[in-house]
Amino acid sequence: MDREQEEMQFLGVCGIYKEAYDIVFSWRKIFSKITLALILPLSLIFLIHKEISNILFRNIIINEIDLDQTRVGSPEYDKLSHLISSELITLWLFKIAYFTILLIFSLLSTSAVVYTIACIYTGKEVTFKRVMSVVPKVWKRLMVTFLWTFLAFSAYNITAILIIIVATIYAVSSTYNVDLMIGIILVIVYLLGFVYLGLVWLLACVVSVLEDIRGIEAMSKSKALIRGKTGVGMLIFSKLAISVLMLQFAFQRLVVNGWSLEVVNRVGYGILCLLVLLKLVLFGLVIQTVLYFVCKSYHHENIDKSALSDHLEVYQLLGEYVPLKSKDVQLEQFQV
Repeated sequence: MDREQEEMQFLGVCGIYKEAYDIVFSWRKIFSKITLALILPLSLIFLIHKEISNILFRNIIINEIDLDQTRVGSPEYDKLSHLISSELITLWLFKIAYFTILLIFSLLSTSAVVYTIACIYTGKEVTFKRVMSVVPKVWKRLMVTFLWTFLAFSAYNITAILIIIVATIYAVSSTYNVDLMIGIILVIVYLLGFVYLGLVWLLACVVSVLEDIRGIEAMSKSKALIRGKTGVGMLIFSKLAISVLMLQFAFQRLVVNGWSLEVVNRVGYGILCLLVLLKLVLFGLVIQTVLYFVCKSYHHENIDKSALSDHLEVYQLLGEYVPLKSKDVQLEQFQV
């Protein structure tokens, strides 16, 4: 990161994209190794999950149709009923295993990328071996932050459901136009709140790695950091989320449900979706770290590179993660 921190506060969406691209391109060797070791399994799990879930769900639907056409109490009915129960258990166990593995690789990937960029920022020598030695302990801090974020999203969704129920009851006695208008407003407000929470989570992950706070404290710090850069951050998060959703839709349409296509074409589309997802995940992680430095710069919070480098060095020497103290991350404030 050759750009001075004082200059980073002026970066907009395009500037952040360019900074992230320059970092990845300049250090493509180590980022390629991180991608192959952590992001590739993450992406494969994400895409393969769609195919396997579709197969399991389709089998359940077919057996339920056969069950409806079978006489109740017959041996065949009992056999189908038992088979459906087993398939439902299998589907739920698969879902649990999927989300667990996805979460682990997601946190590991985030730890690796954030730590790597921190080393680059301080001018410290960084190797893939060192990164992988740090990751197993750094990701535990991210787990605490994730759990608090999960609670925040759950509370947000429950509140949204309650509001929708109340609004629906109110709209029953209103005209159609009022009903439609209320629905549109609620959807827009919900999406904006969801994107904002997602942005807070992304920055909280970086804060958890680079500062001596985690969980709800990291979320509070993240919320304070994005003030003044909320629009930029929400636009970036929205574009990344929409890109992933579009890729997911394409994979579902062309690979999972692409029965009319030849096998070679389906495999080709699957590989293409995988390659695009690899790029999206990598750049997404780099962008959220760059956004952290942009927000720090915007609030005139200068990170002492020597202090950060010392902490990274202590970790490598002692084999323990020594997070940054608040005084190290906000050692001084520079004037613009």
